[in-house]
Amino acid sequence: MSPTRSLPRWGRGFPREREEGGGQIEPPRQDRAQKGEGMQLEMHNVKIDYPEGCNIILGQTHFIKTVEDLYEIIAGTVPQARFGVAFNEASGPCLIRSEGNDDDLIKGCITVLKAIGAGHVFCILLRDAYPINILNQVKNCPEVCRIFCATANPLQVIVASTLQGWGILGVIDGFAPKGVESEEERKERHDLLRKIGYKL
Repeated sequence: MSPTRSLPRWGRGFPREREEGGGQIEPPRQDRAQKGEGMQLEMHNVKIDYPEGCNIILGQTHFIKTVEDLYEIIAGTVPQARFGVAFNEASGPCLIRSEGNDDDLIKGCITVLKAIGAGHVFCILLRDAYPINILNQVKNCPEVCRIFCATANPLQVIVASTLQGWGILGVIDGFAPKGVESEEERKERHDLLRKIGYKL
């Protein structure tokens, strides 16, 4: 496995920005992959940096209209939310498609997806709302296949790469458990949920 890397970094087999291309991305080695040459497999730990005070949702999807559908879902469910959405195409021009109502969050989503480099992955950055407000609606979007995480924690994405491209194996969301809650801590959890209005 390669060492942890912060975004963005263009590694071996990973899309590189063309110096003359104005932000276009050129995936190398696809010609060799299409010819069936070799089956090199590498694993990478991608450290995801995203704006403070935001939540991030990462998932897998399969169709170009994802960004517009997710925009409508978020805006329709939590109208006051500030957000960005981006999606990596996996065929044709293989572009990063994006929408949103906050330019900084849109740019943040694009930066995250460039670092991950996997096709058919989407990113949502969310402010003034929480994943619990929109996650079921996002899951019910017809193009969405699965959700990898919804978090405000430190985040690492475990990615595999071959000559064809990159794919997400899983995520490391936050930190390992330090113990089991006590009766006092259980009571604190119950009290907190009622204080913030999620339980009666």
